[in-house]
Formats: sequence, C-alpha cells, structure tokens
Amino acid sequence: MSGKVTNEAGGSGEGGSGGRELDAAFFARWMTASADAVAREADRLTELDSAIGDADHGGNMRRGFEAVRGELAEEVPGTPGAVLMTAGRKLVSTVGGASGPLYGTLLRRTGKALGSAERVSGEDLADALRTGIDAVAQLGGAAAGDKTMLDALFPAVAALADSGGEDFGAARDAAERGAEETVPMQARKGRASYLGERSIGHRDPGATSAALLVAALAEADGAEGGTAGSQENDSSGSE
Repeated sequence: MSGKVTNEAGGSGEGGSGGRELDAAFFARWMTASADAVAREADRLTELDSAIGDADHGGNMRRGFEAVRGELAEEVPGTPGAVLMTAGRKLVSTVGGASGPLYGTLLRRTGKALGSAERVSGEDLADALRTGIDAVAQLGGAAAGDKTMLDALFPAVAALADSGGEDFGAARDAAERGAEETVPMQARKGRASYLGERSIGHRDPGATSAALLVAALAEADGAEGGTAGSQENDSSGSE
C-alpha cells in the first residue's frame, strides 16, 4: 500500500526529512475530508455512543466539523499551524460534551507545535501530532488501554513517525486497528467507565472518530485504501 507523501500531496517547494512539504491548502483538505468522513459516519458514531455513552457523539462531531468546513470555506489561513489552530478553536466553540475540548486541544496544540512555517514536512507533522496527543492525554487524564480516542491516536502517530513522516496510509491502518482493539477493553475514563465491565464488547466511539480523522489525513494525501470512514466491517460489538 502506498499512502506515502507524494509530490502531488503537498504544496509547492521541496521537503526535508519527511518528503515533500505540506502547505496550508493540504491541511485545509485534511479538515474538509474529516468533515466529509464525520458526516458520512455520524449515525454510526451515535450508535456506538448509545451503547456506552450519551448517544450524541455523532451529532456533536458532525456539527463541529461542519462549522470547521464553513470557516475554512470563507478563508484558509496562511500556514498549516494556523489552519489547525483555527479548526481547533471552532471545535471547542461548537462541539458539545467532552469531545469539543479534547479534539480542540488535539488540533490547537498540534497547530501550535507546527509554528508559523508556511510548509512543513510529514516528519514535522508526526512530531507535532505527538505533542497534540500528549496534550489530550494530559487533559483527559487517560492513557493507552483506557478505551478512549488515544487508543487510535497513539498507534497512528507511532506508525507515521516510524515511516519518517512519509506513510499516512500506515497511520490510517494503525488507527483503525487501534479503534477495533477497544472492543474487548473495559473503559477506565469518561462516561463509559461508569459501566464497568458492561463497557466490554463495545467499540469506543471516540477511538472510532479519531480513526476517521487519521483516515481523512491519508485521503487528503491521496493514499490508497478507500474513502475515510467507509469501513465495510463495523465490528461495533454493540449488538
């Protein structure tokens, strides 16, 4: 599977250690692809959340990313970092529940770590994503294995870093595997943790939506493997 940063994926200019560099337009495509994926999968996210949460994750995420889409349709900020920080602020202000602060923190801290560079490499993005994911972990007090969005994000950023920031397809696949692996876990954080052992057997909605964002990143890069969020095998475990 290709999924690597190609000459067509980023903006203009030669890249550094992570292949061709990525400009603000690429990051805007990523956010738009994320909005598309969340819109397609909103009902599924809500179904997953109905089993172990408030049954509002799909609607909340769709509302937030549609707001991000609208914001970027009006004007795309001039740098990758500014695109993500703009998207993160919009999610905080429009997404209800815990998802707004968590996803807002992910994007804002990732954007802040990218700084003011007009173009960044895939390796830069991997490093910045690690910063954003660590901030989410600190905010939520969660760790890998707690049955949260982190169970998709940690393996995704590890796969991207292992490829030198080049293989977004590998990050997508790792995120999807991580989300699927939440099914047998017992939730230790968030509302699902109140269910105790009854949370076992259900796929975590936050990990699922996080995997959609990583799949959208690969889609924005033109990685092979289909459209973000178009998984044939639901494997929700919620029946």
